[in-house]
Amino acid sequence: MIAWWQIILLTLYAGFQIMDELHWYSSAGSAVFSGFITGLIMGDMATGLYIGGSMQLTILGVGTFGGASRIDANSGTLIATAFAVSSGMDPEQALAVLGVPVAAILVYTDIAGRFANTFFGHMCDADVEKMNWGAYNVHYWLGAVSWMLSRMLPVFLALAFGQPVVEAITAALNGDFAWLGAGLTVAGGALPAVGFAILLRYLPVKKHIAYLILGFVIAALLGTLFTNVAGIAGDVATAAAATETAINGGDYNSLSMLTIALIGFALAYIYYVQNKAQAAAPAAAAAVEGDDDDEL
Repeated sequence: MIAWWQIILLTLYAGFQIMDELHWYSSAGSAVFSGFITGLIMGDMATGLYIGGSMQLTILGVGTFGGASRIDANSGTLIATAFAVSSGMDPEQALAVLGVPVAAILVYTDIAGRFANTFFGHMCDADVEKMNWGAYNVHYWLGAVSWMLSRMLPVFLALAFGQPVVEAITAALNGDFAWLGAGLTVAGGALPAVGFAILLRYLPVKKHIAYLILGFVIAALLGTLFTNVAGIAGDVATAAAATETAINGGDYNSLSMLTIALIGFALAYIYYVQNKAQAAAPAAAAAVEGDDDDEL
């Protein structure tokens, strides 16, 4: 069960994170930070960081411009983490069953908050015309309160009254609907790939494909290198033995041929693009000089 003090703290944080996202920009209004804070309050930071990190990757390429609304990944992370810890739900299931749906539903409360904020904004305009600065300050802060309530109310209601529903869902996914739970787990694990796909859709990938390949290969190599830091002594011993074997005439396969080929292709492509730009520069300069001569 979620304790009353946890509900209060999480509700207050739900209001804080939207204000941070709009005004203070301390990164406390981000999905990964929401997972960290919720995990800290619930007593399981590992689960919170896992869900928050996955949700952050899911919305990696999603932005909001002007008055556009987007899914509230922060509140979705908060709800998913709280119920995953309290109900013992698998984090990936919690992300797919609770995190993403809640984040999508809160688009409507975001719109409600924007409507209320516009109402108070017009009141502030009227106060400025009348030079009624006391009323202006009141209406300004009421606009901030409307934003906070657009997150605090749904989060409070979900945490206070949603525990039986979540426990029933968890029992069903672990019982008669285990096949559905397994599918949702796979979906939860695939969600970060969706975020990367959205991001790559808007980045100039074709123009900088070589750097994308280099970044991917280097990240993969570093991930492989630092995955098992605890066993580094054994790895060093194994590497030493492999090196000795290679020196004595054995096989030495430190990098796959695919890795070497990708790095070589990326470097060759960068070299080709740079040479092409250098070759085009004199022609462009000659064309400019020719135009100047014609003018003379």
